[in-house]
Amino acid sequence: MLVELHIEDLALIERATLTFEDGFGVITGATGAGKSLLIDALGLLLGERARTGLVRKGAKRALVEGRFLVDPGGYGHQVLAWLEDHLPTALEDWHDEGREGTLELILTRSVAVEKRSQAHVNHRPVTQKMQRELAGLLVEIHGQNDQQRLFDPEEQLRLLDTFGGMQDTLQGYRERRGHWLANAERLDGYANQEAERLQRLDLLRFQVSELTRAGDAVRDKHALLAERARLRHAGGLGLELSGVAHGLFEADGCALEEVQKATKVLEAWAAKVPDVEEPLQVLHGAATYLEDASSQLASLLDGIETDPMRLDDIESQLVAVEHLERKYGTDAEGLLQRSEELQCELNELEDLEAGEDALQDQVRRDFESMIQSAKLLSKGRRKLVKGLQKEVESALDKLGLGGSRFRVKWVEVQGDPDAELSTLRRMYGPQGAEKMEFQLSANPGEPLGALRSVASGGEMARIMLALRGALAVRMSTPTLIFDEVDTGVGGRLGPEVADHLSRLAGHHQVLCVTHLPAIAARAAGHLKVEKTTEKGRTQTSVLALFGKGREMEIADMIAGGGDQKTALAEARRLLSATSC
Repeated sequence: MLVELHIEDLALIERATLTFEDGFGVITGATGAGKSLLIDALGLLLGERARTGLVRKGAKRALVEGRFLVDPGGYGHQVLAWLEDHLPTALEDWHDEGREGTLELILTRSVAVEKRSQAHVNHRPVTQKMQRELAGLLVEIHGQNDQQRLFDPEEQLRLLDTFGGMQDTLQGYRERRGHWLANAERLDGYANQEAERLQRLDLLRFQVSELTRAGDAVRDKHALLAERARLRHAGGLGLELSGVAHGLFEADGCALEEVQKATKVLEAWAAKVPDVEEPLQVLHGAATYLEDASSQLASLLDGIETDPMRLDDIESQLVAVEHLERKYGTDAEGLLQRSEELQCELNELEDLEAGEDALQDQVRRDFESMIQSAKLLSKGRRKLVKGLQKEVESALDKLGLGGSRFRVKWVEVQGDPDAELSTLRRMYGPQGAEKMEFQLSANPGEPLGALRSVASGGEMARIMLALRGALAVRMSTPTLIFDEVDTGVGGRLGPEVADHLSRLAGHHQVLCVTHLPAIAARAAGHLKVEKTTEKGRTQTSVLALFGKGREMEIADMIAGGGDQKTALAEARRLLSATSC
């Protein structure tokens, strides 16, 4: 529950600290006094976007701080679960205390003139989104805009699901819808890109084919260049190399023979003259090199031949390689890498082509799974309708709409799996596969009609209160704030609305901004908002009312003047009836 609200420099509020008790409390004040500023302050704690002009003139920032006490055994289990998942450090002090007693949470929001707003939970910085999620588990604000939302079929479905605790079933349907939609969109993308994919496949197959055909030549380019050089100069090269080989290794007195003779001479002298050893080793090396050269030249001469056909073949291969290098803008090594890349892309596209049939089957299976989940959701919702109708009509009877009929009109959707994706997406939306509409007959004998067309402003306020009453035990939010929800109700029905709010306070902390004295008198706590002007500066303040002060305020609400004896007497009567 909300136990304290501290406000600084928020529009006309310079500084205010409000304390709240459990049960039913009201906030009153003249029109324009600044009651809406309290709702704005609470809205900031709920993570709403700050309106321009909220910072008080002359101040650098506005600050709103709310202190909440959370009962771990009641509504608080959802709050604790959220904190454990998203902000476990906020539970450190509570853990240190042995996880006993209530958990204190302090939510803070500051709005600066020149900087972005900041949000904190137990003095730890959080994002605005995180604060919105957490505060949404603690407080709900219901105003005249909520009455307008009751016209929305999606809001009506949400209320029905809340009434019956269908959130988990709805979540299961949404997960299956998400799987189906993701795969269906992929399949739809295949169909839209069919021509482009086929063109790409044709190009890839041609490119991979031409690179594959030239693959051996590309890999052996350097060897082909060497072989081409030998074939081009085979005649002259063979003749000259033969002469070289003859002079070095074969003729009488050849170089190898002379080196070998000199080696023998030096070997004879090496034992007698040590200085001969070093040139002897050089000659040994020279003999070895000459023998190696002899072997290599002999092998080279054996391989030299004139082969015009082979030369033409090599020329053709090298021309093809050079053509590919120019075409793809790279060298031989780059062609090999490009060939691998193109082959991988080709494999992927061919796999996609082969996998399209499998994806079609998967989409059908996903669709059937979603359909089953949608039927389960629809079945559960249908079972709730009679109970909701009964509870709302009972509440409407107590709120002065006796004899009215409240009904739920139901239209279930049947989808063809072969329909266009856009059609199926609309038929099976995030809320389910049916359309629902709340209908009302406010007077006996009158036909049922949609709320938008048959309900007056006062009737809409009472319908919303009736729905909140029906949902009271099932709601997970401990604090409910009603912002002038009694607008259009009228004084005659004030006591009935007060009774209803009082019953809600048996399950929630209820705060109500009201202009009806019967509602103000029924509350256990009473805050008054008033606007004053001092030294040319206007400011709004909030006072807690007790005793005579409360009598005067309720009398002022009755007759516009708390000093009137009749109004005071009526105020005392209302307060006395409440205390009884």
